[in-house]
Amino acid sequence: MRNGRILLELRGNVAIMTLNDPAVLNAFGVKLREDMTEALDAVEASAARCLLVTGAGRAFCSGANLTDPDRPPRDREAEARGEAQSDLEAWYNPTFQRLRALDMPVIAAVNGIAAGAGMSLALSADLKIAARSASFLQAFARIGLVPDCGSSYVLPRLIGLSRAMELSLLAERLNAETALQWGMINRVVDDSALLTEALALAQRLADGPRSLALIRRLYWESLENSYAGQLALEAKLQIAAGLTEDFAEGVAAFREKRTARFSGR
Repeated sequence: MRNGRILLELRGNVAIMTLNDPAVLNAFGVKLREDMTEALDAVEASAARCLLVTGAGRAFCSGANLTDPDRPPRDREAEARGEAQSDLEAWYNPTFQRLRALDMPVIAAVNGIAAGAGMSLALSADLKIAARSASFLQAFARIGLVPDCGSSYVLPRLIGLSRAMELSLLAERLNAETALQWGMINRVVDDSALLTEALALAQRLADGPRSLALIRRLYWESLENSYAGQLALEAKLQIAAGLTEDFAEGVAAFREKRTARFSGR
């Protein structure tokens, strides 16, 4: 996919999905959402073993496009009467659940602002690497709305309830360095090095064993599981990992004192 509001490039076994509507700071408009659904279809059908998400231009994603000219007026009228399914129920929630369920690690390379649903998109990644100039904004209170797209679930689990409350109630920007100190993101790099560093990380994961997809599932599901439930899931996924070709290769490489050559199977 080279055109449209989402650019999708398959670079070997790494899928690079770029939000591509820089004129509105890559805000979620109707066309971008449609293109993102198509891109995710392509990613799932591909041989990719890691997904890298970033934004074109000077922003990662500024959230929902509140002035989207492509949204049919009848939708606005129907929603005002309470007759239409909300955008959250129709697209955002299923899409963010789909990202969480992907059978591969997901990396967010955050360039510029990640606001509202755009911040939620960054938080949905397994690893988050930010440019030094990047910033994060729980923008919802600025327009009289509440956090959505899972941010009220993920954010307090990453940085604690008090800090999550502060970001959401005050709606103040958080710079990348502070986000790193708070444990909200994994790495901060110079702006010029963002894509290089993110691609190197994505390639490292893409060349890893099949168990990486199981590891991401294990940790995401741990947020909801009891201790006993998590032990049971560990046992289940350990059996699945032990049946992979990559496990056999990993053991053989260990015995032969060489670097493992994983196939993702």
